[in-house]
Amino acid sequence: MTTGLHHITAITRKIQANVDFYVGFLGLRLVKRTAGFEDAQQLHLFYGDGAASPGSLITFLAWEDGSLGRVGHGATSEIAFAIEPEAIGFWLTRALQFNVKLSGPAQEFGQPVLRLTDPDGIIVKLVGTETVSPWVWWPQGGIAEADAIRRLKGATILSEKPEATAEFLTKHMGLSLGAKEGTIQRLTSEAGDIVDVRDAAGFWTAAPGTGAIDHIALRAPDRAKVEAVYAALEADNAGEMNIHDRHYFFSLYVREPGGTLIEFASDTPGFTADETLEELGVELFIPKHFKVDPDELKVMLPQFGLPGEERVTYRDLDFVHRIHMPENPDGSTLVMLHGSGGSEADILPLGRKVAPNAMLIGVRGRATEEGIARYFRRFGTMVFDQKDIAAEAAAFAGFAEDIGAAYGVDPARTTFIGYSNGGNMLGAVMQLHPGVIGRAVMLRPMNVLDEVTDADLSGTQVLSVSAKQDLYAPYAAPIEKRLVDAGATVTARRIDDGHPLSPADVAIIREWLDNLLADHS
Repeated sequence: MTTGLHHITAITRKIQANVDFYVGFLGLRLVKRTAGFEDAQQLHLFYGDGAASPGSLITFLAWEDGSLGRVGHGATSEIAFAIEPEAIGFWLTRALQFNVKLSGPAQEFGQPVLRLTDPDGIIVKLVGTETVSPWVWWPQGGIAEADAIRRLKGATILSEKPEATAEFLTKHMGLSLGAKEGTIQRLTSEAGDIVDVRDAAGFWTAAPGTGAIDHIALRAPDRAKVEAVYAALEADNAGEMNIHDRHYFFSLYVREPGGTLIEFASDTPGFTADETLEELGVELFIPKHFKVDPDELKVMLPQFGLPGEERVTYRDLDFVHRIHMPENPDGSTLVMLHGSGGSEADILPLGRKVAPNAMLIGVRGRATEEGIARYFRRFGTMVFDQKDIAAEAAAFAGFAEDIGAAYGVDPARTTFIGYSNGGNMLGAVMQLHPGVIGRAVMLRPMNVLDEVTDADLSGTQVLSVSAKQDLYAPYAAPIEKRLVDAGATVTARRIDDGHPLSPADVAIIREWLDNLLADHS
């Protein structure tokens, strides 16, 4: 019976906590790890039963430290999994043992329901039900077969137009009207899955972000069925639609009249298209339409560990940051600062190229300008907020000291690399807080401090790389002179290039680092 739910997709703010909950606590199997189909720099994880069966799948887009979403009408508010009715007691005890927020058990539509809250605040219902489609137990999940989650049971949609929402889903997505309790109209499928449509008139509108459910996907047997529904929706003037080959399934995306995003996804070809059943979820899949270097992309995507594997335990420090550990760490560290409009992951690939065995720490600027991240505010193109620079430089100096205790960073083996706005931040920190940064690489830098400080930078090593075709090239010399006057040893290089980073930067930084290492050997 190819009806009902195919998968549900949500957004998480912390991928490690997400893995620990869905794999470590719920006992689901990680069945696929991919770069996002819309954004290759976004990790996308799929969890399911032991065979990645359609109808068992829940997927998460990783927006690491991203803005919070909001539950409201025009979106899905809850996820439900099916368990044996007798397993409710097991999960109640397990939730208490693992300190997972819960409510219930309660009776809904004649079935026992236990509500759990995942690390992002998403409500996960465990529904005791005898009606369960075929599923495959995953013994390595650590949950006995009798207690294990079977598959998805359903989802709850909040709608200001509940009748129109229900009509749309029954007409086009193979669901049928079921019972009604209070403000909830239940829609059922032949497979036993359900979609509850809740009247949310007067409630606020949903907003996308972390902790929000992005969409639900209903099942189609194959691509031909997806295309047939697409044609029927076109004939009905259903509004904007997209149709995509997602490698593991073929999908149609459309919004129902209440605004919730609905996907219609085929069962075929399935998740063994590029991995064997035994090896599901091991390798990172990168969609073919992205022409990217897989090694660079892997450095930019957040790392995580499955239960029992090594992982980085993140500390709550003053700056949002991303850590990438190499396979064979040598004890050195690169702290990476992005340019205007970048993110903590932007220049991690540069770091991995210049120091293959270093721990990388990418740092996100805290100031924003027209929605883009920076390290300090400015009043104009060349007019900088001096008070903000001082405040942010002080905060960054504290961060630079805190990473020692937080992550075992050795200051003597740490190099700070900043590009553009990030390099300017390093120049300011060195002048305002001498001694915090012992080695720095400034790429396309300029001076942003109005007043000259009395900093003593004796022993500080600095590499400055400017580019002849960069509009900001003339501004590199003043910051280099300031640092030299303060006692720093500055290596200034000019490349025949523009503002963007280039392979020449990699070669110069590697040579500089190698020479420093040789001088200290």
